[in-house]
Amino acid sequence: MTGKHALNKRGAGVGAGRARAALTTFAAAAALMVATPGQAQAQDFGSANLSSSIGSSVDQQLAQLDRQTRDGAWNLRQSLHAQINAVLPGDAGLGLRNAVDAAVNAFFPGLIAQRTVPAPAPAPAPAPAPVAAPAPQNFDRGSCPVQARACVDLAGGRAWLQRGGQVTYGAVPMSAGAPGWETPKGTHWVQRKVKDEVSYIFNMAPMPYSTYFTNTGVAFHEGDINLLSHGCIHLRHQDAVTFFNDLQVGDMVYVY
Repeated sequence: MTGKHALNKRGAGVGAGRARAALTTFAAAAALMVATPGQAQAQDFGSANLSSSIGSSVDQQLAQLDRQTRDGAWNLRQSLHAQINAVLPGDAGLGLRNAVDAAVNAFFPGLIAQRTVPAPAPAPAPAPAPVAAPAPQNFDRGSCPVQARACVDLAGGRAWLQRGGQVTYGAVPMSAGAPGWETPKGTHWVQRKVKDEVSYIFNMAPMPYSTYFTNTGVAFHEGDINLLSHGCIHLRHQDAVTFFNDLQVGDMVYVY
């Protein structure tokens, strides 16, 4: 056996010996604490004619002594666990810690379970209050009729969706036809919808989410709202998606 191995074995033996000595101390202390209440109960407090006030006082003192005894046993158990962990940490000291707990449970049934009950789980946080949908905007809708599902205000540079005369989306910014390519005013109807559209006339320019509302190729579609078009209504991406999804073939579009 090498010197290092001998040292380790000798150290472990010393550690176990210290833990066993601590356990012996615990047994002696526990026996003393257990004996104390019995001695107190065995005292002769006189005849049955003692007043009820004296009897009540005795009961209170015994109850207090019992609490103090259990507190002392618990504190001693914790101290012994700490000593065992110091010399035999982890699984190495598991057997001795279990022996200490067995002694505590023998003298004070239920004490360990009572004082090691896990803390109740915290109450779940209240659910956040639902965010109310923004109320439809109230604004001047110009000459757009109640029957229209989409309205385009060329002079105001805005467009919106409505149903039954109530605004459901918008108004949102847009751009329309440049001079010479003006967007036609008046009442129109949705003709067709093409999600991944391109312009076959103007160099295959992309026209995503096209919602055509004339038979001359004018549509709502995604585009740069800072640039004028060849007659179509340019909308920002999310606005174009919303118009595309909400409008159906046959819906009225009014441009003024």
